[in-house]
Amino acid sequence: MSTKMISTGIPFAKLPESYIRPEFDRPNSSVVSDCENVPVIDLGCGDRELIIRQIGDACQEYGFFQVVNHGVEKEIVEKMQIVAREFFSLPVEEKMKLYSDDPSKTMRLSTSFNVNKETIHNWRDYLRLHCYPLDKYSPEWPSNPSSFREIVTNYCKEVRELGMRLEEVISESLGLEKEYIKRVLGEQGQHMAINYYPECPEPDLTYGLPGHTDPNALTILLQDLNVSGLQVLKQGRWLAVKPHPDAFVINIGDQFQALSNGKYQSVFHRAVVNADKPRLSVASFLCPYDCAVISAPKNLIQEGSASIYRSYTYAEYYKSFWSRNLDDDHCLEFFKN
Repeated sequence: MSTKMISTGIPFAKLPESYIRPEFDRPNSSVVSDCENVPVIDLGCGDRELIIRQIGDACQEYGFFQVVNHGVEKEIVEKMQIVAREFFSLPVEEKMKLYSDDPSKTMRLSTSFNVNKETIHNWRDYLRLHCYPLDKYSPEWPSNPSSFREIVTNYCKEVRELGMRLEEVISESLGLEKEYIKRVLGEQGQHMAINYYPECPEPDLTYGLPGHTDPNALTILLQDLNVSGLQVLKQGRWLAVKPHPDAFVINIGDQFQALSNGKYQSVFHRAVVNADKPRLSVASFLCPYDCAVISAPKNLIQEGSASIYRSYTYAEYYKSFWSRNLDDDHCLEFFKN
């Protein structure tokens, strides 16, 4: 095991050497301002044309947006947050039974991003779960806390349903038929990362996660309402995204950037940590079927020009993503025509 978890319950007096970033690559919080105009889209407003237009604008301008009145029951969300905290509050010996450095495992507790490849680690522990089909994967999930499987199952179902509805709207916002994107992506996989960022003795020297884009199609993020930490890159500046009550943050992933022929941006985002409180977030990822062929549809390629990215399968992309460091060059660069 190349590194141990940091959520031991015992606070660190100082940051271990292997977490300290070089000076040019630190959060530099003094130059980060709040993202004032985060699009917050009301999915319950009843005006589909307005929702399509707002989501299209957000995907183009920001690469992310927040949704309210999204149809996921408040109680299901609250239970998810509670059971996630209960899991990370377990004794470290109990949690270590689930520890693995192997990214190919469909259920594992790990730390940082890819500890076998990194020279500098990230101040994060996480539980990574495959979630679809549920009957295939949920039996291997943690059985402690005892309510974990039931609560997470309910949450996964609701979030998947929300993701499918959003993909229809994104499809229409590109001028494609409602089902087009879902058809291309096939029987989509679903993963979850329950991220835990403990209090950090020197938060200005490290990241919870450095700047990166998501390799999948769509990410549905449940933020910690009490502790902010999400930052996004817009026009070369890092901006802090404050948690919005009862909202999910929706990130456009690399596959939508490729499918939209670069019209929609896969947003660079990062997680910063703080000295006073731990932070928890729950990221759900919708991923194309391994054999899904990702290429821009003809009507999104201007006459006389080629598509920006070559055709590739999602399995090919995912393999490339996990073979690198998280903060290396954008993985999509390797797939340009």
